[in-house]
Amino acid sequence: MEKEQLYKEINRLKKEKNAVILAHYYQEGSIQDIADFTGDSLYLSQVASKTDADIIIFAGVHFMAETAKILSPNKKVLLPVKEAGCPMAEMATELRLKTYKEKHPDRIIVCYVNSTAKVKALSDICVTSSNAETIIKHYKDEKLLYVPDKNLGTYMREKYNLDMEVWPGFCCIHNDLTPKQVSDMKAKYPNAQFIVHPEAKLEVVKMAEHIGSTKGLLNYTIESSHNEFIVGTEDGIIHTMKKHSPNKIFHILTPSLRCYDMKLTTLEDVYLALKEEQFEIIVPKEISEKAFIALDKMLKLS
Repeated sequence: MEKEQLYKEINRLKKEKNAVILAHYYQEGSIQDIADFTGDSLYLSQVASKTDADIIIFAGVHFMAETAKILSPNKKVLLPVKEAGCPMAEMATELRLKTYKEKHPDRIIVCYVNSTAKVKALSDICVTSSNAETIIKHYKDEKLLYVPDKNLGTYMREKYNLDMEVWPGFCCIHNDLTPKQVSDMKAKYPNAQFIVHPEAKLEVVKMAEHIGSTKGLLNYTIESSHNEFIVGTEDGIIHTMKKHSPNKIFHILTPSLRCYDMKLTTLEDVYLALKEEQFEIIVPKEISEKAFIALDKMLKLS
């Protein structure tokens, strides 16, 4: 089908089946445009917890759809592409975290939402990049472990001088950013501000004029008096930045800032997920109930 016909069929099926489409900012522009709600992990988690739809189509990656299922256990949650995963989430396993907890029973486990349901179930509280600072500050006098992203954890630890160990995980695309890439782009676009996601290494983050979550970076470009930006996060957000600020100029820091898994989803996949109700996300009750506690704490403190 042509794009326009796919849009028409998707909208028809949404109405017919009382379905809602959630899309992360890192999805392709065509997927963002068909979604009922587009946002970062925190916002989409909040939507998933409150929706009255019978079916949630989650255009994102597996841990996001899994989170939606945990927060809405009575809804049918579908992931359009079964293989869409997150390498960072796989860097922390249930077995390794159990072993850590046995050796360090005094540490509070702060778990990035970019993690599996089994890891969330072993954690005390979840965070996203949007609320990590607020929530970690709430526990600033405690002994902590941040899992699985070493870069965001290190950034928070240094900023607030925390007693916080960090797991050795990372986002494959943000972790590869280098100071030289930043210097080269600043030389090429001297009037542009460099803005970056804290999943990048600390040496890169320290070169930025603004540091923020995906939504935080978007809001900054909307509210800032500057009109040119070098963007240090996944390039899908530029679609939304341009929609909100059509007269501003955006440069992606490097063409490699494209998440392979996020870009797997096509309009055809969304259509088939709705039509066939395929690739349903199932989370065992004993895991879901424990993970819900950590996610619910996050939502209450956000």
